[in-house]
Amino acid sequence: MKADIITIGDEILIGQITDTNSQWIAEQINNIGFEIRRIITVGDDKEQIISVLDSIINEVNLIVITGGLGPTEDDITKQVLAEYFNSELKENKEVLEDVTNFIQSKGFKLNNERNRKQAEVPINCKILRNKNGTAPGMWFEKDETIIVSLPAVPFEMKELVERKVIPELKKDMKLPNIIHKTVLTYGIPEAFLAEKLSDWEQNLNDKIKLAYLPSPERIRLRLSMICEQKKKAEEIINFEIEKLKSIIGKYIFGYGDKFLENIIGELLIENEATLSISESCTAGNVSRLIASVPGSSNYFKGGVVAYSNEIKNKQLKVSQNILEKYGAVSKEVVEAMAKGQRDIFNTDYSIAISGIAGPGGGTMEKPVGTTWIAIAGKNKVISKKYTFGKRRLLNVRFASSKSLDMLRKFILGYYE
Repeated sequence: MKADIITIGDEILIGQITDTNSQWIAEQINNIGFEIRRIITVGDDKEQIISVLDSIINEVNLIVITGGLGPTEDDITKQVLAEYFNSELKENKEVLEDVTNFIQSKGFKLNNERNRKQAEVPINCKILRNKNGTAPGMWFEKDETIIVSLPAVPFEMKELVERKVIPELKKDMKLPNIIHKTVLTYGIPEAFLAEKLSDWEQNLNDKIKLAYLPSPERIRLRLSMICEQKKKAEEIINFEIEKLKSIIGKYIFGYGDKFLENIIGELLIENEATLSISESCTAGNVSRLIASVPGSSNYFKGGVVAYSNEIKNKQLKVSQNILEKYGAVSKEVVEAMAKGQRDIFNTDYSIAISGIAGPGGGTMEKPVGTTWIAIAGKNKVISKKYTFGKRRLLNVRFASSKSLDMLRKFILGYYE
């Protein structure tokens, strides 16, 4: 089964917004057995949209379209699709009800003609009712191809894909069984990881497809297999994962679609432990990550963004003498921050980070990217210096994920 994804919008073409929808959609439909051939972006232009549809409609089993369904003049997708499938737009009672309820839930009345026209849909499409916005999804079929048009607002689109599109595809199409298992690693660059896994990869079962999916927060190793017997395929993949553990076990922090903050939460709950955080160069990003996990209030007490030396001194009890002697970005200061944070918040563990995120502020001794991270526990404090690079936002991401990995290893007793 083959699928193409089309995103529509001038704002994507000129870089005003980043297309994250296609990536998410591709992953979801690949998981149920579709091979993604390509992702295409076109502007809000009738001829472009029709040209792309004409070029692919007989080559794939599924086309997923996002964008161009809003109430403004440049949103032309619905009109173009109605014409393309020889249909006409007509107000739909159920869609009008959805639009009315949504508008009223926001404290407005349906007295705007543009919003009312959102309830007009092609009469020959299957309607995918949208409870989270004003634009319904639309499902068309032509010969052997299904064409699904969805709103571009991510939470609206995702709800429709999960609740409507995927169940319908599974019901209407004979899809192959596809198994994905993802191994999550951190702390080793992709090239070094590939080198370590070279022999294992060369001897990998030829039915398994391996993908390296890197980011500053993790490298995912995704093992995929198309199969007839799901249980047998899982056994084969799990056997390969056991081999992986013996080769790169210390770099594996989890499985599936988790991040380090999820693993930290599991470890803290398992150990009935609490955490607090003091941050300088990351400006609260680590606290944000920890607090993004549902249930984090059970173990995360809070944190301090200590950007200035005054706050480090007055709030975290870092002595003025240490600050003046060693500077804010130093082993001595970051360890004092971790100890002070832990004592003040009365937590089992604390993280402290101080660094030079950039682009300015670096020196020959401490260039941009220099970062000290400390972890404090009941009877021990550890710290480590990193030099990440010159790009500010990447430095924040690297420092945040590195601090979480240090805490993970600290809790697991890797630092003796």
